[in-house]
Amino acid sequence: MAKKEITSVFKIQAPGGAATPAPPIGPALGQNGVNPGQFIQQFNERTRSLNGKMVGCVITVYKDRTFEFEVKAPPVAVMIKDAAGVEKGSGVPHKEKVGSLTLDQVKAIVAEKGKELAGHTEEANCRIVAGTARSMGITIEGM
Repeated sequence: MAKKEITSVFKIQAPGGAATPAPPIGPALGQNGVNPGQFIQQFNERTRSLNGKMVGCVITVYKDRTFEFEVKAPPVAVMIKDAAGVEKGSGVPHKEKVGSLTLDQVKAIVAEKGKELAGHTEEANCRIVAGTARSMGITIEGM
């Protein structure tokens, strides 16, 4: 079988299992030649277990208007907010702290995010997650 010619590759973020073709998802799909209804149906089927948690998705569109997509893990900031039990990060993170995480929670986030983090070791990935948490006004206990 000959290799399909790729026309575009783009990224979106959508709530897992609850995406709709309304803006901003529908127009982004349409302008890249993807049938929004078809994509939304497949995406929601594949991400049903995530219950509305935001997830990233990389969509590859081919010349014959078919597409493939890869669902990524939720963003680190979303995972941190869930683990810390806070609604949102602090507006002034170095003065107002809104929550805290334990080292075990940070390691769990690193394990769930897996190979998508840039660090080469678990320790380096823990520092990446800890830095994101600090910038959101969340302290890390035991680090």
